[in-house]
Amino acid sequence: MRELPKHFGDQSEDLATLFLEQEGYIIVERNYFARKLGEIDIIAQKDEVMHFIEVKSGRADFEPAYNFTPAKLRKVINSTHYYLKSKQIDLPFSIDALIIRGDEVEFIENVTL
Repeated sequence: MRELPKHFGDQSEDLATLFLEQEGYIIVERNYFARKLGEIDIIAQKDEVMHFIEVKSGRADFEPAYNFTPAKLRKVINSTHYYLKSKQIDLPFSIDALIIRGDEVEFIENVTL
C-alpha cells in the first residue's frame, strides 16, 4: 500500500524536527504559511541565528534535492523576509535545506550563498 504524499511529508518533517532538536536547534514554528508568498516547513533558532528550513524527502529512486527548485527557493526567501518583518525580528538568518533519503539526513545551511 502506498503512503499518501501528505502523510509521507508529515513523517519527513517529524524526522527533520527530531534531527534539528538533537543538533541543538529550538523549533520556533512548523508549516508557517505567508499568504500569497508560500510556506516555510520549519523555523528554528540556534545561537541567535534564525533558520528557515525547507524539508525535501523522496523515495530511493529519485533525488529529493531536485524538488528544491529556484521557484521554490524564491518563495522561501520571500516568506522569510515577510516573517521577519511581520514578527519584528532583527536577527541574522539562514535559509537552509534538509534532505531526507530514507533514514539518512543531510542538512545544508545557507543554500542562498
